[in-house]
Amino acid sequence: MNPSSLLRAAVGPPRFLTPHSPTGLTGLFTHPRPRPHLLYLYTTTLSRLALLPSHSIYRQATESLTKHRLGIIRAIKPEGFEEWKKRAEALLEEHPDLLERKGEEVFQAQMGWTKRELDDRDIEAEWDGQGRPTFEGPRSLQEGPNQDAITVNEGDPSQEESGTEVQWEPEPPLEAAQVAEIEEKIGQGLIEEVIQVAEGELKLVETMLEHKVWEELAEKAPEGQWAYFARDQQ
Repeated sequence: MNPSSLLRAAVGPPRFLTPHSPTGLTGLFTHPRPRPHLLYLYTTTLSRLALLPSHSIYRQATESLTKHRLGIIRAIKPEGFEEWKKRAEALLEEHPDLLERKGEEVFQAQMGWTKRELDDRDIEAEWDGQGRPTFEGPRSLQEGPNQDAITVNEGDPSQEESGTEVQWEPEPPLEAAQVAEIEEKIGQGLIEEVIQVAEGELKLVETMLEHKVWEELAEKAPEGQWAYFARDQQ
């Protein structure tokens, strides 16, 4: 083992994952802020599921899984989270219209997205095999500029005239060990893959709502159609 290898071994793995770096899976890059992104996806999914009838088997099963995973994400907090939360609450108290005026920019900073990436994801929601395919999560290091803080006074004459700037500070990042802990507890691969699944589930909920899948079939199923699923069938 050469001296540089010995030094790396002594130092150990990095404390934080590098945002937008390769994950080892083709087309999937390290998400810059997986915790707030998953919190948003899971809470939004639950709010949409609440619109389905309580007797819906799909709602019951998906709510159970989503609440379980949401609990895992909420329980693992980055270092400095409570201090950041106090600063964020103080900022919102001082500027109560901040989210209403600049909610999109704050959301992008918190999730680690850029405006261009969000637009591309909408345009390329369905890939027809031509041009660039759409990827879940940040695409590359070049497409993921630093978003540690975002100025939210752009386009606001009152802020520009006073010369003041209001900045939204995103939640502190998770350490690599914390990301690994989440991945182990959820047990569905990398946290970026978990995000893919959560994004897909949210889209599926909208489809379920659109087609009202809990309603009776327009044409009744023939008697005994599902009997082969029974355990006692030969």
